[in-house]
Amino acid sequence: MTGADEGVQVIGVDVGGTALKLARLDRHGQVRAELSVPTPQPAAPGAVTSAIVEAIDRLDPDRLTTAVGVGMPGPTDRAARLARLAINLPGWVDVPLADWLEPRLGRAVTLANDADCALLGEHWLGAARGCRDVVLLTLGTGVGGGVLLEGRLFNGRLGAAAEPGLIGIDPDGPPCSSGNSGSLESFCSIAALRRQGGDDPHVLARRAAAGDPGALEVWQLYGRRLGFGITTLVNLFTPERVLLGGGVSAAFDHFGPALQAEVDRRVLPPAREGLEIRPAALGNAAGRTGAASLALQRLLQLEPLAPARDDGEPL
Repeated sequence: MTGADEGVQVIGVDVGGTALKLARLDRHGQVRAELSVPTPQPAAPGAVTSAIVEAIDRLDPDRLTTAVGVGMPGPTDRAARLARLAINLPGWVDVPLADWLEPRLGRAVTLANDADCALLGEHWLGAARGCRDVVLLTLGTGVGGGVLLEGRLFNGRLGAAAEPGLIGIDPDGPPCSSGNSGSLESFCSIAALRRQGGDDPHVLARRAAAGDPGALEVWQLYGRRLGFGITTLVNLFTPERVLLGGGVSAAFDHFGPALQAEVDRRVLPPAREGLEIRPAALGNAAGRTGAASLALQRLLQLEPLAPARDDGEPL
């Protein structure tokens, strides 16, 4: 590694339905600056593109960065240039976002699914550090996810593979936002929890912590359903770790035991040997961190380093 490489900084952007979350990071994963701005409403492609440019100008007025990674709420093409679809954003079909951003930013840009970015963020600096085979699910407004095999993202031949939230668990189940029905998302999203328990997840968690039998029953059922879906993923990929991110993961203590019991009951011991199922570690910072990691790897051909201690040495 050269001295010039050591000083490299990149920007990670996490595009959400309500906020754009950005960070400027160095090669050790140290955050040099961060920013969150509202997503334009309606979140049309042109408006979001302009908002990203303006936010990056604020985050890096001295142009210290050389590359930008952007996480999108939907699949991207295999070349990481097109935002193929964003279910919860209007007008996002085959949007050439990288081509739009690069001339305005004067920096190379790469795109990825936001859940893939969250997984890479956890792999670099979070709960997947040191692992090579990991499945991550994000439990929130929808259920997203990503798969890491042999230390590399698994995206399939079209760049749109590994959508754990869309696996089917009940052919007669309720619809989800993708147009599918009976999917894992149909039963494990925030809307599904409201439908089952009549309250938002944080209220259900508070009720469960107080011993409310109704709330405890809701979380028990939630854990069983999520565990049933994770069973399929474990049988397919035999990961060493399954990580749960997103807002609902904060209630892991209430649904985790039922989830684990379902996986133990349905997965043969050789396929779950050494498996850990645990909450993710980075919270809302995971997506932007992973997007920055992709900028280092794809655009600069530099592997991210471990985070630095206060004395500057790697951990």
